[in-house]
Amino acid sequence: MDAFIDRLDYPLYIVTAAADGERAGCLVGFGSQCSIQPVRFTVWLSKVNRTFRIAEAADHVGVHLLTPEQHGLAELFGGRTGDDTDKFADLAWTPGHAGVPVLDAAPAWFIGRIEARSDAGDHVGLLLDPVEHSTAESSGGGVFRLSDASGISPGHPVD
Repeated sequence: MDAFIDRLDYPLYIVTAAADGERAGCLVGFGSQCSIQPVRFTVWLSKVNRTFRIAEAADHVGVHLLTPEQHGLAELFGGRTGDDTDKFADLAWTPGHAGVPVLDAAPAWFIGRIEARSDAGDHVGLLLDPVEHSTAESSGGGVFRLSDASGISPGHPVD
């Protein structure tokens, strides 16, 4: 299976959540549109990270695209844990629908209502119904992908 997976270079996303007066966010490698009509998207959160714990109590999450040039933002959300770092402290963000943090620098994002949760081992899938979205007028420049994150060490181990 490694030979198959090693060929993939899928997009990475920053997922944000807010619940009970706390906010969190992480870099996510597993996510995709999963329905055309109605439009649905699923993101998969690792059970060991703080964003998962905050999202457990949330009704909505945000999903943000980055460009390859936004490596620093990907490093912040993928290479540090919210257990030790307030990732939003020195970052421009705006509360979106249901108080979900929206990263001002993201060229495209949406907030989705969590319709269902699916336990799949070390990750839980969140089936999202998009309720708010935005795309910057000049959102060219490509999408941040797995290959762009090669130097980022995870903020949390897998287990």
